[in-house]
Amino acid sequence: MRTNTDGLILKEQNIGEKDKLVTVLTRQNGIVRAFVRGAKSLNNRKNSATGMFCYSKLSLYKTKDSYIIDEAEPIETFFGLRSDLTKISLAQYFSELVMTLVQESEPSGEYLRLILNSLYFLANNKLPHEQIKAVTELRLMCMAGYMPSLVACERCGEYETDTMYFDSENGLLYCEGCVSSNALFALDITLVRSMRHIAFSDFEKIYSFKADANSLADLSYVTEKYLLSKMQRSFKTLDFYNSVGKL
Repeated sequence: MRTNTDGLILKEQNIGEKDKLVTVLTRQNGIVRAFVRGAKSLNNRKNSATGMFCYSKLSLYKTKDSYIIDEAEPIETFFGLRSDLTKISLAQYFSELVMTLVQESEPSGEYLRLILNSLYFLANNKLPHEQIKAVTELRLMCMAGYMPSLVACERCGEYETDTMYFDSENGLLYCEGCVSSNALFALDITLVRSMRHIAFSDFEKIYSFKADANSLADLSYVTEKYLLSKMQRSFKTLDFYNSVGKL
């Protein structure tokens, strides 16, 4: 059976001298692992279209046991990611997140749209890295069924106080009068508004908010802690990204 789709290459692995195995986020079929025969040959047209972070038109042939990519045409290669270690490490983290959250054989157009937009902003220096990271983490969690409760205080229903407190383990928000634990993250109200914007806005608007560098660093920290709490696992690519930031 043959399927024509578009997809983003999230991972590649060499198989023998000429072939490779790629993991692809496809629009119609979710995560697909497929063999690319002869991809390592320099004159093979599929070589450039099935490289890491290539977004391509793909023709997939499904055998009894696996998928085979027999035609591939690049749409976008995100060349700008390769110019900076921070960019490439953050893009690898996004790939690992998607491979963890997206299922096989499941329509994944919204996941693909989010990651493509994040890679575009990252590759072309359109937004600060911390802002792209926070948007990607929190929106991915919302899409995967882990939306935090950000509308109002969990206890009294207060919509806003100057400082609010976020329970990253349970995804709950508390006002100044109801907070009862020192373990919760204290959030300036502008930071809460940024989280609400990411979680609830129409897709076209999720990247469109302003914050200074310190606020973006705090936002990125909180969304990361929430994601790690819900996933209950670590990510090697995230550890590497954070280590690069300390160099």
